[in-house]
Amino acid sequence: MRLNPLGSNQNEVVLDEVKVLFSYQTPVAYIKEETWGNQKKVFKTEKKWSVTTSKHVNQWLKDNGYNPADVPTVSQN
Repeated sequence: MRLNPLGSNQNEVVLDEVKVLFSYQTPVAYIKEETWGNQKKVFKTEKKWSVTTSKHVNQWLKDNGYNPADVPTVSQN
């Protein structure tokens, strides 16, 4: 497992093929790169957070090659 500080109040945790974005202390987006078939699963939380957290999510998705508008949402639970 690796913790990558990305900026003020935002960190990325990487474990094998999984990346999770944390804004403050909350997981808010997820990327899983499947080794079989080179597929990726990408999600962001449907919960509405602050403007800052929304910016964190959108920038992280863009930095990983995704259009935030095209990324499906999932329940925060």
